[in-house]
Amino acid sequence: MWVEQEIRDSVVKQITYLSFRSGIPVKKLLPIIGLCRVKFYKWVKRSGTANNHNGKIPKTHWLTPDEVKAIEDFAREHYSESDYFLKDGYRRVAYKMLDLNIVAVSPSSVYCILKKAGLLNKWNTEKSNLKATGIKQPDFPHKHWHVDIKYLNFNGTFLFLISVLDGYSRYALHHEVRHTMNEYDVQLTVQNAKEKFPSARPRIISDNGAQFISKEFKQFIKDAEFTHVKTSVNYPQANGKIERYHRTISEECLRIKSPVSFDDFKIYIEDYVNFYNTKRLHASLNYLTPEDYLLGRKEIRITQRELKLEKAELNRASYWKTLEQAA
Repeated sequence: MWVEQEIRDSVVKQITYLSFRSGIPVKKLLPIIGLCRVKFYKWVKRSGTANNHNGKIPKTHWLTPDEVKAIEDFAREHYSESDYFLKDGYRRVAYKMLDLNIVAVSPSSVYCILKKAGLLNKWNTEKSNLKATGIKQPDFPHKHWHVDIKYLNFNGTFLFLISVLDGYSRYALHHEVRHTMNEYDVQLTVQNAKEKFPSARPRIISDNGAQFISKEFKQFIKDAEFTHVKTSVNYPQANGKIERYHRTISEECLRIKSPVSFDDFKIYIEDYVNFYNTKRLHASLNYLTPEDYLLGRKEIRITQRELKLEKAELNRASYWKTLEQAA
């Protein structure tokens, strides 16, 4: 039963007065007017306060206004950048803020805030293909090395980016920007990666390009004490880790920087690879960096994030409790 505040307060006042003057208990007067005791004592408790049906009652887990503002401000600044961050989603934004000690909230909370503020980007509209889910994924660094070649448009011709990527950590072990893509260029790139990590004995994963099926490359693999696996013909998804890495370089570096000389390509790619390895949060690595996985810092970083989230939750509960007491 819903009544206006004035009527509610008047009923409470009259029932209390009649009970006092007549000596009749309140519980015996209430049935006369058809009012239950629970409703009456709720009215007594709310006496003098306006009706506020379905009003929002702050919960201790709600984000504080300062946190909401910090998320929106960071997102606006983040998406306005044109260098390396153009395609970031709400999960990477959430973990980046967590690592930078800006605000400690879950990705789902960031999603709700950004959606309400109209700061979300629609992406991944293509349906995934479940064909050939691939080989068993590595569980430690330097078990799989992915090798591939990317064409770079340069003055009406092509340069070639040859990369070696660790399959476990997605760490870009080495790359070369070359004028040719012969078996020698591929061998040079893999050899330089091997010199950086001399104790590694990985399985090389590549496509079926002429460079990788030549006798010279087979002999090189044998001499280096590696093994070699080639992907399915006409199915680049089988080597998808390095294919996606090369696509990321195009989207977040080359298309933004627009290099016009050979030196530009080398400098821009070198800078971006360093950023990719050490700073860019990777969606497939729990939004940690490839360097964290390569150096075995995964568990430490995840534990640090969990402690920050727990501390933020306690601070949030304290904030709303203080606000409630002040009211």
